[in-house]
Amino acid sequence: MDAGYLLTIFVIGFIGSFISGMLGIGGAIINYPILLYVPPLLGYAGFGAHYVSGIVAVQVFFSTLAGLVAYRKGGFIDTKLLMIMGLSSLTGSFIGGFGSHLLTEKVINIIYGLLAVIAAVLMLFPKKEAVDDTRSELVFNKKLAGILALTVGVFAGIVGAGGAFILVPIMLVVLKLPTRVTIATSLGITFLSSIGSLIGKAATGQILYHPAVLMLIVSLIAAPLGVKVGKKISTKVLQSTLAILIAGTAVKIWLDIFMH
Repeated sequence: MDAGYLLTIFVIGFIGSFISGMLGIGGAIINYPILLYVPPLLGYAGFGAHYVSGIVAVQVFFSTLAGLVAYRKGGFIDTKLLMIMGLSSLTGSFIGGFGSHLLTEKVINIIYGLLAVIAAVLMLFPKKEAVDDTRSELVFNKKLAGILALTVGVFAGIVGAGGAFILVPIMLVVLKLPTRVTIATSLGITFLSSIGSLIGKAATGQILYHPAVLMLIVSLIAAPLGVKVGKKISTKVLQSTLAILIAGTAVKIWLDIFMH
């Protein structure tokens, strides 16, 4: 691998991990399409959907771990919510990650596109405006939270994601949780979910380790920087940024599916 190729992977990893920390997502919503499309555009060999999802699984694991460590002293991580949704999502993501080797690359791309569309639609719904950034005990539907996390985990595991890019809108819109609590806690949920995806992908040979290790290193640097920036930005800006990223990615992936 030449220097230009390594630099491309480095930049991709940095952007995805920075956004991961800032918005409380794993970065898959950004890195999946970038890894799929950018290297071929620059004249390098492209990754297939299986390998893209494997590399993304590694990046999500380490970027959410780094972001979680950076957020641990903020007081916004809700332990009960983390355990219920995190363990459910971990179970689902292992099922999806392990079973994904049985699917074609087109099916994996379609599943990613469906998740992105669902997340984009959810972000259009009005958010709960009251009691944001609270550190008091949360009240939410625990059974619904567990079921939604398990379901999202299965499909997110297929594309190597932690599922935060759809879990965050679900937590904001369906469970009606405060924004900063959602962003902080979603990093923990996504971290647990990414464990299942990573194990499933590794067990079925879907990880290319050289680019994955580079993404790992970048994640540990960029995600904490994103957390610092995210703490200084208004919740409305964070929500709008996430909505734009999700909508743009959904449009791109579906255009590619229909054109090919």
